[in-house]
Amino acid sequence: MKHIGIIGSGSWGTALGVLLAGNAARVTLWGREEAAIETINRHHQNPSYLPGITLPPNVGATTALEDLAGSDAVFVVVPSRAVRAVAARLATVPLAPGVPVVSCMKGIENGTGLRMSELLLDAMPGRPVAVLSGPNHAEEIARGQPAAAVIGCADPALGRRLQELVTLPWFRAYTSGDLIGIEWGAAVKNVFAIASGLAGGLGLGDNARAALVTRGLAEMVRLGTAMGGRPETFQGLSGVGDLVVTCYSEHSRNNRVGQALGRGESLDSVLAGMTMVAEGVPNTESIYHAARRAGVRTPIIDTVYAVLYRNLDPREGLRALFARDPRPEAE
Repeated sequence: MKHIGIIGSGSWGTALGVLLAGNAARVTLWGREEAAIETINRHHQNPSYLPGITLPPNVGATTALEDLAGSDAVFVVVPSRAVRAVAARLATVPLAPGVPVVSCMKGIENGTGLRMSELLLDAMPGRPVAVLSGPNHAEEIARGQPAAAVIGCADPALGRRLQELVTLPWFRAYTSGDLIGIEWGAAVKNVFAIASGLAGGLGLGDNARAALVTRGLAEMVRLGTAMGGRPETFQGLSGVGDLVVTCYSEHSRNNRVGQALGRGESLDSVLAGMTMVAEGVPNTESIYHAARRAGVRTPIIDTVYAVLYRNLDPREGLRALFARDPRPEAE
């Protein structure tokens, strides 16, 4: 794998370019913003999304999706709401047979309940598809700070090849065949990050946030296993690992959304002030409805959904959540 294509030139796509440049001869980022693409090519920087980071010389950028046709692997890093449209465009690019497409998104499509890898497969039947997930904030990856991730792939041999591609002295990759568990854990944790932020914004303290995160993990396991994921996957990097970092990190956009809502700001004003997508906001809606269809009990998800989409006062929502009838912890 000498030439790697990345669809998406935001913070995570750019940081992934830095990572992949360690083992690939050439990395090409695709994006729509011509000014940003020109800045990457001329100055090896992407100041709108990763200020202060100098990109390796073997990282370039393009606005022409066709330039990725010679890639040995393509990583897709776009907002979850854009995946269906982007996948349809990628399907028109003449990639060589067997070239894998790797989903690096964390979301569930609203209405269909499809995972991101399923959307890619729908657009490109027969194309090898894998997923990359874990507690990986772009700001730290771009600076080469130690991190780990999991690669989900149904083909063990391809999983090992991708593992070798992303493994560096400071970045450790593991493999798994459980794409369902990886993708559901990665998507659901963003909802709990908003809940953790709500508690922080309301000044409820560390104990309340720890309770929400822990019971959030219980909901993640209930819902994820109902969707077909393996229980042990949610104890791994794409489950509890990503849950912890997203619920507590200063880099977490979803946590910041919750903090702002807890302080009394409106959702519209919070989102208007953000340059990047907080995936937990649209995915709360899709995950809430998926849980209802599956008949899974998800009180924290339900509360966050009501705060975001039914104008529930955050303080009242968390008060009602903690006042629910007692039950055994194992349930």
